[in-house]
Amino acid sequence: MAWGIGAIPRPGSRPSAKPVLYLDIDGVLNPEAPSRPDEFAEHRIGRLTVRLSSRHREWLAELSERYELVWASTWEEHANTYIAPLLGLPALPYVAITAYRYRPDDPPLPVTQLPQMRKWTPILRHADGRRFAWIDDIIPLRARRQALPHRGILLVPTRPADGLERRHVDRLLNWRAARG
Repeated sequence: MAWGIGAIPRPGSRPSAKPVLYLDIDGVLNPEAPSRPDEFAEHRIGRLTVRLSSRHREWLAELSERYELVWASTWEEHANTYIAPLLGLPALPYVAITAYRYRPDDPPLPVTQLPQMRKWTPILRHADGRRFAWIDDIIPLRARRQALPHRGILLVPTRPADGLERRHVDRLLNWRAARG
């Protein structure tokens, strides 16, 4: 069933036990400059330093009771190698972002917006009609506009400096609870 932005099934049109929660890493689980740096442990991954919090571990465990967790990050499969073990998560499915090839029936995008919108269509394709929430520090305005009329989508933007906060978790839990 098309929903007006390409031939992608309308979110919520395909039943599933749990909605999907698409998780970004950098700017969400790995904040740039957290206001409480003492709550984060720094980990070296190659030449990168990643800041992760045990609070996030607890919150993700809580969210996993209501959502199917899926990585939506340019870390892709590497999130399972490096990030998941540090957060006590099992290997999660991931959205193939860098390998995604646009299809003729994808939502039309001006070429100038392709870099900002690189996650949106792969997420829509992965969701395949299931309800979903997406938490990211970069959610383009065009994606917000396309999602607005659809109750099967919740977009949760974070500030990259602070990343995931309890208010985001509560919003996700309340949205899920409100929709059964």
